[in-house]
Amino acid sequence: MSAKTGASTAVFRDLHAPGGILVLPNAWDAGSAALIESCGARAIATTSAAVAWSHGYPDGQHLPLDVLLQTVSEIVRIVNVPVSVDFEAGFSNAPAEVAAKVLKLVDLGVAGINLEDGNDPPDLLAAKIEAIKNAVSRANADIFVNARTDVLLRSLVPREKSTEEILARAERYTRAGADGLFVPLLSEPDTIVWITREVSLPVNVMAIPKLAAVPDLRGLGVRRVSAGGAVGRFALASAQAVVERFLRDGESDAMFAYSSKPKEMNALLKRG
Repeated sequence: MSAKTGASTAVFRDLHAPGGILVLPNAWDAGSAALIESCGARAIATTSAAVAWSHGYPDGQHLPLDVLLQTVSEIVRIVNVPVSVDFEAGFSNAPAEVAAKVLKLVDLGVAGINLEDGNDPPDLLAAKIEAIKNAVSRANADIFVNARTDVLLRSLVPREKSTEEILARAERYTRAGADGLFVPLLSEPDTIVWITREVSLPVNVMAIPKLAAVPDLRGLGVRRVSAGGAVGRFALASAQAVVERFLRDGESDAMFAYSSKPKEMNALLKRG
């Protein structure tokens, strides 16, 4: 086990303590991670979408695992805060295989992972969580498992039954050993309060348009807010806009409006 792992996981757990809220602008490579840390982020989380895109793959577990591990290694090397990895569905439907893959992340010094149910039965994610926790315990290590349920994101049940389904899955994942619950697209204040009161785990929501501000979310009981792929999409959309303008009109001024100075990025990355 990496010496960095135990310490960073303990710090990462503390960042989810009651009464506080952890804000995570998600990174996709070592450079973006270093930049996000320099802005004051207390931890770094990756986004599977932008990590995949940056390597020429679509999102959805198409990125080769060795490429993901190399990317994570580069991020852990350059930052001094805990790192959590979007591990999608674990790159396997076999719980033991997922656990073996997670141990590779532990060895790299990763503090946490997101693991999603997607369209799979909730019992499968629960089995994966149990296998991970058992494997990590046998290795005398630790990792924060943030169980992501896609009840809302994938419209897995009719809307009027969604809260009941989220709570049922939360209970199942809690029993399996999950450390947090991530519910993408959860945004309605009354529903957030209901879920944060009923679920013993720290509840994580994802930034979406018209989501309540972070101080208000903390008042609703939320303990973690993730940007997901939003920062990566913004970076690509901004690049697309200035490139189209450059190719169409030959205008280059827009490219320098928010350009990061090379010497500033070089300074951030020297410490690695």
